[in-house]
Amino acid sequence: MKNEVTVRFKSGRISFQWVKKTMWTVLFLSVAALILFIASLSVGSSYISPVAVAAHLLGYGDGSHEFVLNTLRLPRAILAFMVGAALGTAGLILQGIIRNPLASPDIIGITSGASVGAIIFIAYVMGTVSIIWLPLWAIGGAAAAALLIYSLSWKKGVTPIRLVLMGIGIAALMKAFVTMTLVMSEAAVTTKAYIWLTGSLYGAAWTDVYAMLPWLLLFIPAALLYARLMNALELGDDVAKSLGIGIEVQRFGLLLISVVLAGSAVAFAGGIEFVGLIAPHIGRMLVGRSYAGLALVSALTGGILVMAADIVARTAFLPLDVPAGVFTAAIGAPFFIYLLYRNRNHV
Repeated sequence: MKNEVTVRFKSGRISFQWVKKTMWTVLFLSVAALILFIASLSVGSSYISPVAVAAHLLGYGDGSHEFVLNTLRLPRAILAFMVGAALGTAGLILQGIIRNPLASPDIIGITSGASVGAIIFIAYVMGTVSIIWLPLWAIGGAAAAALLIYSLSWKKGVTPIRLVLMGIGIAALMKAFVTMTLVMSEAAVTTKAYIWLTGSLYGAAWTDVYAMLPWLLLFIPAALLYARLMNALELGDDVAKSLGIGIEVQRFGLLLISVVLAGSAVAFAGGIEFVGLIAPHIGRMLVGRSYAGLALVSALTGGILVMAADIVARTAFLPLDVPAGVFTAAIGAPFFIYLLYRNRNHV
């Protein structure tokens, strides 16, 4: 029995194969994400039964929970999944182009760059222009950080470990800048910015969902288009060059996709850390290293991680609403230490 399913468009220009194991894994994660999504709408300061939630989503609700679901919980749950999917995909791309299991947007400094752009906007610009420009400032900060790290790491090429170490140093420098900006800002700005930096989905609204959705719809499919390239890069630069691939140009395109996804996630949810590190590793455990399926699994895993962290954040310590980033860091930091230990002979 064949282990792959081939999908080929009539023109013949686009075709790809799905491993059946990957298809079942994507289906399982999709169902798990749906169950967690329903749970996210059910729990909180007031409990709503999953049956009532499902009826409301299907248009058969009695309207008694309309405000709680439509205004408070639904946009927050959707945004949590979108942020996690963006971070999971961004982390996978970085680990692929750097070929280092320790790479992720927050560890090598891209998230810190996005935070700098966002904090400058919040502290100095937000009163004069619309908040809709915040994602562009965050993405601009992430892009500036990525270019700085890449250029400082260049010495007759870029080695993975040099890029990671330089990223850690730049991230520390940018975090110091953010802290200084907060210290010098007004108390109201500092409080808002601090909660945001910790990684909180508190106050998520439909405007946030609509503003982030285009970035995902454009750049996650763009990441999937690089499947063959990423599979070639897994074999090493020499093999990729022998196949006629312009490595540096293609890496720049992939880096741009990662920067946009990470920057948009930071813009709408703040500094939720370690999701971009953990999700791709879980994906490899489930489906192996083939990029196309791994990209979808990483996105789904990232979405599940952030949704789960947000559920715990807003229910474990009621009436407090703890930032979700606290719980992703609590899981991610030990995982990062484990990766360092496992790869200690290669660092």
